[in-house]
Amino acid sequence: MTDAIYLDNNSTTPLMPQVAGALHAALAAGYVNPASQHQAGQRARRVLQEARESILALLGAKTSGMAADRLIFTSGGTEANNLLLRGYLQSPPARLIVSRIEHPSVIGVARYLSTRGVQVDYLQVTSIGVIDLDQAAALLAHSPPSSLVCVMLANNETGVVQPLSELAQLCQRYGAALATDAVQAIGKLDLDLAALGVAALTIAPHKFHGPLGIGALLIRGESHFPLAPILFGGFQQEGLRPGTESVALALGFQAALAHAVGHTAARQTQLRLMRDRFETLLRAALGDQLVINGQFAPRLPNTSNLAFLGLDRQELLLALDMAGVACATGSACASGSSEPSAVLMAMGLPQAVISGSLRFSFGALNTVGEAEEATRRILRVVKDLRARQNRRNSPAPPRQDGR
Repeated sequence: MTDAIYLDNNSTTPLMPQVAGALHAALAAGYVNPASQHQAGQRARRVLQEARESILALLGAKTSGMAADRLIFTSGGTEANNLLLRGYLQSPPARLIVSRIEHPSVIGVARYLSTRGVQVDYLQVTSIGVIDLDQAAALLAHSPPSSLVCVMLANNETGVVQPLSELAQLCQRYGAALATDAVQAIGKLDLDLAALGVAALTIAPHKFHGPLGIGALLIRGESHFPLAPILFGGFQQEGLRPGTESVALALGFQAALAHAVGHTAARQTQLRLMRDRFETLLRAALGDQLVINGQFAPRLPNTSNLAFLGLDRQELLLALDMAGVACATGSACASGSSEPSAVLMAMGLPQAVISGSLRFSFGALNTVGEAEEATRRILRVVKDLRARQNRRNSPAPPRQDGR
């Protein structure tokens, strides 16, 4: 069987060996419920708090003082985004401004809130996938001070990085709070919380070779960001997210973040080298039959969203899977749908581009050799699919009897 090449790291990343070791050690330690009052519970609570503070420090957050930042553990990025939006926008009158290219866990909540009386406005994006800052300024100029703006730091489908610092300046000018889904950016971009200017951000370690089943919402202490729980039944995490915390998953989170932060420069270089080599080889072979979506905007170093003109994305995805190349048609949270990408549609791209686009995303465990082998497999599949397409479109030869 052909060795599989995994190029769907924006969906989830395999565990880094060092992280797997830390997670195994944490599970073997047998930490009990950190809410228990006995000595074993107190030990678990100390370890959990140390992991929380370490994660905050690694992110450049403030861990002490009156305006200390807070980290609320969740089950993942989707729950973190739900807690962020629903916890802030409890009841009307309220206003939410989001971009049209947000992850489904933000867009879905926005649609839900709109049915509950919250005014929701959507920011348009340009053809290269960047939000329209002029429209943002116009919307904010007519917004109440309690408004919340939520724009992702980097897009999960195209990898396009958004101008958060400039948007933060607009939000500050008009008194609105700015939050960001930073799930795709952590571990791939240098993160400067102070320069970013956000009041809150969401994280999920399985995007940077950490464990599944845990995520977090980081709230800046200086932002005075009001938050109410969306789950009930416990006092854990100041009552904002009830339920027993997993000490082992928190330690796995910490280990993955420590490795990512400690190797950010080298990881960025390696990811960009693989991504650029991959795109260069495909472009050289396919010419104008290939379109790189978002290529003229700042992008994550690991993400290629490619349109193979004239081919159907779903047919191409399945054929590549059979050839041992794992990729995606869009967000993993919408991958069960045959609907075209909402992100590419929001960018106003031609139908031929949208219908032929796939996402390839590299991780720290991929190699340049895999990137090169992936291009060879992709080119073989594309050639085969085009040949089949030509046969289907060719007129049938005339019958020998003339009929």
